[in-house]
Parts: sequence; C-alpha cells; structure tokens
Amino acid sequence: MLEYLRNASEKPIAKVLITILAFSFIGWGVAEWIFGNVMSDTTLVRVGPEKVSVQQYNMERSRELATMSRDEMRNVYVDPVAAQKFQNDIISKLTTQTMVENRAHKMGFIVSDHRIAREIREYPEFQENGTFSTLKFDTTLRNSGYSESEFAEILRAGVLRSMVLGSMSAPVRVPAFATTAMYNARNAERTIDYTTIKFDDFRVEKPSDDDLRTFYAQNPQTVAETRTASYVLVPADMSKPDEYSDAYDIAIKVEDAIIGGVSLQNAASKNKAKFVSLKPFTVGERPTDDVLTDAMVSKLLSMESGSESEIIETKAGFVIMRLDQITPEHVAEFDSVKKDLINDWTRDAKRKLAYVRANEILVDINAGNAMTNKKSATVSRTHGAPDDVLVAAFKSGIGTNSIVEAPNAFYVMTVKSDTKPTADVKRSEELTKELQKMSEKQITDDYNSFLIREYPVRINEKVYRRFLGNNQ
Repeated sequence: MLEYLRNASEKPIAKVLITILAFSFIGWGVAEWIFGNVMSDTTLVRVGPEKVSVQQYNMERSRELATMSRDEMRNVYVDPVAAQKFQNDIISKLTTQTMVENRAHKMGFIVSDHRIAREIREYPEFQENGTFSTLKFDTTLRNSGYSESEFAEILRAGVLRSMVLGSMSAPVRVPAFATTAMYNARNAERTIDYTTIKFDDFRVEKPSDDDLRTFYAQNPQTVAETRTASYVLVPADMSKPDEYSDAYDIAIKVEDAIIGGVSLQNAASKNKAKFVSLKPFTVGERPTDDVLTDAMVSKLLSMESGSESEIIETKAGFVIMRLDQITPEHVAEFDSVKKDLINDWTRDAKRKLAYVRANEILVDINAGNAMTNKKSATVSRTHGAPDDVLVAAFKSGIGTNSIVEAPNAFYVMTVKSDTKPTADVKRSEELTKELQKMSEKQITDDYNSFLIREYPVRINEKVYRRFLGNNQ
C-alpha cells in the first residue's frame, strides 16, 4: 500500500532479508516461565534491542488476511501446512522490518514530521484533481484499518528502511576485463585426442562365493533405517460445521479408546472410522498418501516407536497417527544381497582390467608413441565429447596426457591446443548484466549476514507457543 514499502520490497536486499530468516531463531523465556511474569509478556520476537509483540503480529495478520481471496483465506484456516507458512511469513516480515529499522536508528537516520506530512500530501491515492484531499485520506485509512498515527509510523518506518536499503539497489559496475575473462572461459574451445576403453569390452569368469565374500567385506551394503506407521482417519467435509463437530466428537472417542489400550485398528473399527496401515518407509523415500501432508510425515519421523500423535485436523477430516516400529540402519546379510553382488563384482573386475589397459596406453603416449584408436575433436565446455572428457579437457593444461574415469569407461586424453572465441558484442553485454547481478547478490548476501550478526533474532518460545500454538 505504501509507496516506500513497495519500493523497498522490490529491491534485491529486501527480498533476501525477507526469505533468509526461515527460523534460525534462539529461544528464550524459560526463566520467566518458571518465575512468573510470562502471562503479562507479549514479546514474540526480539531483534537486537527491539521487540516484536503479539499485538503487532495480530495486526499484521489481520491486514494480510484482508488482502486474500476467499479460497486463500480458507486454505490458511484448513491446511496446517499453509497455516504454518502464513504464520512464519508474517513473523519473518516483521522481524526483517525491525532489523532494518534498527540499522537505520543506529546510523542516525531521522525522518521528520515535516517529511512525513509532505509524503502524505504527495501520495497519489490521497489526491483529487492534483491536490491533497482530506476526505480521500480519511476514507483510505479507514478502509485499510489504519489510524493516522499508525499510518504515519508505518510510513516513517518505510522511509527509514528505504534509506538503509536504497544504496544496496545501486547498480554495480563490472570491469571490462572481468567480462572478457568470463566470456573467454565460457566460450573457448580446445583440440583434444582421446581413446575409449569400455569396461564391457573385457570378459571375466563367474565369481566364486569366496570372491563375493571378499568383495562384500570391502564393499558392505547398509540397509537404511525404516519406519512402519498407521493412522486413523475420521472423514468429514471440514467446511460444514455440523460434519466438523460430529467428526471431532468421533475423533475424541477414538483417542480415548487408544489411551485405554485399544489398538488403532480396533479403535477405528468400533467408531466406524478409516484405518490405514502404511508400508515401511525411510527418510529419503517417504510414504505417498493423499491424507498425510509433508508436516505430518515429518512429525512421524520425529516420533518415538509405539507412540501416537494428538488429533490432527486435515482437509479430509481428523487424523491420529501411530509410529508402530523403527528398524535401525544395519548391514545387510551376505545371502540377502548375493545376487546383486555378482553384478557388482563383475563390473569391478572389468573396471580393473580396463584401468590396466588405460595405463598401458598412457605409458605409450608419454613415451612418444601414437595413441591407439585415437579420436580427434574440437570441444567446448558443453559439447564435442563425453561429459567427463569435456570437464577434464578444460581442467588440464595444454599438452597434458591423462586418464579420465567415467561411469562405464576410461578415457585416455591429450589436450593439444586452446582457441579463444570470436568476440560477440551482444553476448558480452548479456554476460556483463549477469556478472552485475552476481555481484549485487554477493553484496546483499554479505550485508544480510552483517545485519543478522549485528541484530540477533531470538524468539520467545513460551509466548510463541502460548499465543500461536504449534501448527502441524
């Protein structure tokens, strides 16, 4: 709404600051909780010496909700993941703003009342026929939920932030030599000779059990930790109050039955709820389920074996999860992986023979002999030869002979010569712009790190939990 706030939010540093604070916060409040006073404390976050209160959070939350569509608002209320993200975004926004305002105050920046009055008079939305309209001013503020003093303070804070962040948006000049060096590095070509020694060109005998056991002792296979879980779903159309209420009552009955020692499956059956048993899963391969959100799966990964979750509200209804069993990571038994070991052993044996042959060719060319089955190619960093050869071609010096390993072959390579690219004005201009953006990002990242060190962010965990809860 505010011009200065809009301008600041479009600058790179502001975008970085808003997203960088994804809750690397240090908690406090334990002593206050133990010794009292916490009920009167509404400080949600401290940013350096300043505070962000629950009242500020609620005010900003109301304003954000007012700008949402009906579907977006409903999603925030129904989906725990969306609600948590919405909550975190508001806290990050308030924290970022406070951090930058701290810096403005420390640098001695001042925005006078005269400046604020002038800004208000010149604000386009408050003008009619080119002059300031008191009626438009009052109407706009009333519709936006601001008092005059709140609007003035928000505008003042926006101007202060623009003073701090304004210099960060100044374009960075890229030296011509930097563009030239990068252009040549990206577009240069090299002439190489290389030959290919494929693993599958070699034949090996079938391995014995002793061969496989020796190989497995050197290359053991571990089985990742797995978890087995289940859940009860009390389905309901959560947008209908009657269904919501009835489903919640059933969920309470299911929870009471579980607490009383009834299994999840029996508790679901007795209360006509849905029981789902999930297949074993790992951290890397999470279960695919229409009901379980990412946050719920993450909760499963943090639960102890044999424990149940609280009642969780989802789009499909109410859910109670149980982590049935955790099977720790362990080394697989030899017999269970023997068939796979045959392929692994065979490939390893072929690889060793291919490497011996590659070394024989390398010794020959180092002695001045011709390369066997030579291919000559002019390559860039992106085409002209297999990818592994391209990488090695530009990492090695001119005249270098080397062996390059790829997933299924060895390459013996000689780098013959280097050719600089033809100048291209348009591509150089595009590269200059890219380098400019890279430089600006590096500057903003450094400045952001400085602000975080200078004004450490701490969240009051007790107040956070008491006022905002823990959305899952």
